Amino acid sequence: MKRIALILFMLGLSCMPASAADASSGCGTIQVAYYELGALYYHNADGSYAGIDKDVVEEVSRRSGCQFDTVLESRVRIWVQLKNNSLDMSVSGIPTPEREKFAEFIPYFATRNYVLLHRDMPAQGLSMAGFLADANLKVGVIKSFKHGPQFDEWLEKLWAQKRVYEASDLDSLLRLFFARRVDAIMALPTVWEPLLKKEDISKQVQLLDWTPQDSLVHGLIVSKERVSKTRRDLLKKAIYSMADDGTLEQIFARHIGSKLARELRYEGPRF
Repeated sequence: MKRIALILFMLGLSCMPASAADASSGCGTIQVAYYELGALYYHNADGSYAGIDKDVVEEVSRRSGCQFDTVLESRVRIWVQLKNNSLDMSVSGIPTPEREKFAEFIPYFATRNYVLLHRDMPAQGLSMAGFLADANLKVGVIKSFKHGPQFDEWLEKLWAQKRVYEASDLDSLLRLFFARRVDAIMALPTVWEPLLKKEDISKQVQLLDWTPQDSLVHGLIVSKERVSKTRRDLLKKAIYSMADDGTLEQIFARHIGSKLARELRYEGPRF
């Protein structure tokens, strides 16, 4: 009888729902998709990967006990998979009302976009209003990216005039820019800081801050359908402890320097 009872018990465990199994064995494994973008996630000369998001996820794993099964994906495919409930989590995402229907965002930095222009941009193109007024000037963006309230309103007007070119990723966007098919692109400090370290590029472009009041909050993007609230709370606890003890700022500084690291600190509400 004891043997039968044990077999029935083991069968019962194997039929437990994923959420119950998580509760009994800790956090378990979460699938996370990275995407390549500037200092957030990049490959080294030896083919290995590094970046802010990689370091953040690894430290979250250490503090939460969650294990992460990582994949590399395009940003567009990541959003499709999250919306379709076929992916657990991704990184450095910007919340919107539409996105918050299927994902919870756990913020860990805030920043804003700057504009990169060609060094020989005519004077009238050096402001948002002047750029918009010149029908010959065009801008490039990465598909699915949000750029902040002021930039998004500006882009809407340019879209209406068919003056926006879309690229699938940063490399494609930069090719458009340096081939002079577009006159401007927007970039976060985590993108332009490593880019401008390259002397040949820094001589060709100028960086302007057109929207100093904007702030784009970036966070872990966690599926509400696939990741239980209990596990999401573990991730939150880890991120907020990393903010409180300075670990997040240390990670930022490792990749973009201490000055920009201080600017990336998120000091908004915690949920």
